[in-house]
Amino acid sequence: MKKVLPAVLILCLFCAFMAGCGNSPETRGGSKPDGGTVDLTVLSETMLSAEIYNIASSPKDYVGKTVKIRGAYFVSFYEETGLYYHYIITKYGDSCCQEGLEFIWNGDREYPGDYPEERETVEATGVYGSYEELGRTYYYLAVDELIVKE
Repeated sequence: MKKVLPAVLILCLFCAFMAGCGNSPETRGGSKPDGGTVDLTVLSETMLSAEIYNIASSPKDYVGKTVKIRGAYFVSFYEETGLYYHYIITKYGDSCCQEGLEFIWNGDREYPGDYPEERETVEATGVYGSYEELGRTYYYLAVDELIVKE
């Protein structure tokens, strides 16, 4: 036990030192400690995957935050509600892996006329929120502006 304690202390000090050496959230994207903006457009593929996983696994932690995302636009129709649902899907890792967010475009928009073509690359910024539907809570991005990227 006497030999293990110094090694554990050195390891803890090393980890604490290394934790202070990274980039701040403001320079690497991702969540700011103050709960402000999550800019997914500046993240590496690995960090993008991790941040979207965090959003999916802990969506309540992101409600009220501003999120910026870039990816391919997709739409689906759900018979049970009679509604179209809109998504921005990000790709990474040689396009093998896809994750994304549902969004609702604020304002008086009609599908399909006001929306981009499916699979077009779009960029959107909005506030993450939730809604209740069919007895479940769903999370989405409330978007004011959707830009088609070339």
